[in-house]
Amino acid sequence: MPTLYLARHGQDCDNAGGILNGRRDMPLTAIGVDQAGQVARKIRETGIRFDRVYCSPLQRALQTATILTTILELDPPEKMDLLIERDFGVMSGKPAKEIEALCAPDILKTENITYFLSPEGAETFHELLERAQKLLDILRADYRDETLLLVTHGDFGKMLYAAFYGLKWQEVLTLFHFGNSELLLLEDGTKPEKRKVFGIQQFNQ
Repeated sequence: MPTLYLARHGQDCDNAGGILNGRRDMPLTAIGVDQAGQVARKIRETGIRFDRVYCSPLQRALQTATILTTILELDPPEKMDLLIERDFGVMSGKPAKEIEALCAPDILKTENITYFLSPEGAETFHELLERAQKLLDILRADYRDETLLLVTHGDFGKMLYAAFYGLKWQEVLTLFHFGNSELLLLEDGTKPEKRKVFGIQQFNQ
């Protein structure tokens, strides 16, 4: 199995406005551009090297990946459709603050996020977990000792983490917050612990 790093995209316009984006294709904000640049420079300082960089086709992920590969002097990122964010169905474009009112009791509340589980038209977390496993199977077949960076999204990134470590999706949703431009390390032989999350704040500590 290759060593995998998962990066979430920087802040986009929907994030800044408190809007549920899903597959809405909004660009990064100035803050998001800065977040991606900060993380790229911290990665460079650590000496981590990536053999390939893949990203979701949505522009917030592509922009983030392009900033990373430019600063790290790597080949341009390659789009991978399996890395796209969860389809939020009817919740796409809704204010995040309305999740509980619109979706309760079919929700899961955490310290940072209230997750809706199955509104009309939305992918379920079970379906996301299946998609994540499909992606991991492809990467296991195509790569062995390489180090790959996958630039993706919050919900799907967590399901990749769950699939890799064989955890239940409910557990991973409550285990940690996967913030903008944070980095998760997935590596065989490691335990799925919160300390495996790296981001701007973690790098600065």
